[in-house]
Amino acid sequence: MWQEIGQTGSVSDRIEEQVLALITAEDLKPGERLPSERDLAALLKVSRPSVREAVKSLEAQGRLHVRHGQGVFVATPASAKNLRAALIQQEITLGELFAMREVLEIPAAGWAARTGDTTRLRAAAEALNALNTGARARKRDYDRLQELDAAFHMRVVEAAGNRFLRQTLGVLQEMLAAGMHTTLVVPGRLEASRAEHGQILAALRNGDATAARAAARRHIRGTRTAAMHRVREEQEAAERS
Repeated sequence: MWQEIGQTGSVSDRIEEQVLALITAEDLKPGERLPSERDLAALLKVSRPSVREAVKSLEAQGRLHVRHGQGVFVATPASAKNLRAALIQQEITLGELFAMREVLEIPAAGWAARTGDTTRLRAAAEALNALNTGARARKRDYDRLQELDAAFHMRVVEAAGNRFLRQTLGVLQEMLAAGMHTTLVVPGRLEASRAEHGQILAALRNGDATAARAAARRHIRGTRTAAMHRVREEQEAAERS
């Protein structure tokens, strides 16, 4: 994906432009490590000082993050950092999180249905197959099932083709996973969730945006009900102990 630059013009500026273009196109994703300074200079056919200058400028812009002894990484967008910080500080409640999921995931499902990107819909189907396989296991690993559940939702958002949505939803999924136990252990929730996921995928494959949004809404609200039930159970158990 790297294109030779050569030594003409403002080399460092052209390196910056290429890195930013790769970030925008998502060939470089948040948290991904860039090639080493030596390797990047060889790939671009430029000098190492030019690479160093470009990296320093992009770090100052908040687009790259240099970890000494580890390398240069694509920085997490400021919007995602701010949301993560608020969640860690418990400024956002569980109810608000699910409300935000509705704001993000319902339109995303509609857009994914309209876009009809076959490659990305195939990735969503593969994610759902992996989740269903894990659910059918004789001994269920609920932590792994939660990861697979989140992966399916991420594939749906990716199918919508909106990079901001994907970055924001990634933070929400991360905090939901870190801040509460999986809802899939609530009796009947795993089976209901599998059915709801199937309805979402069917609507996406049919290109039915209205049905996709409705299926996403039912699923998120069902998950929210299960999450609140789990929280109440834990609170009651704590009060009894």
